[in-house]
Amino acid sequence: MKATIEFDLPTDEHEYYCASHGDNMYAALWDVKQELRSLLKYAELSEEQFDIVEKISDKFYMILEENNVNLNK
Repeated sequence: MKATIEFDLPTDEHEYYCASHGDNMYAALWDVKQELRSLLKYAELSEEQFDIVEKISDKFYMILEENNVNLNK
């Protein structure tokens, strides 16, 4: 299967950028996910630090869900 996406540049410049850099954006989000997981699972954090990282992690996943982003595909 092939797909062709056309953009009317420069009008659709933002859409073009998102489409052509989506793999980099996915990789960045994946790295953030892994870093948060690593901090929560392996880092020697104080209770206060752990709570903060946990809140950041929860917010990160909430934002992904609200934007229909699935990093498990």
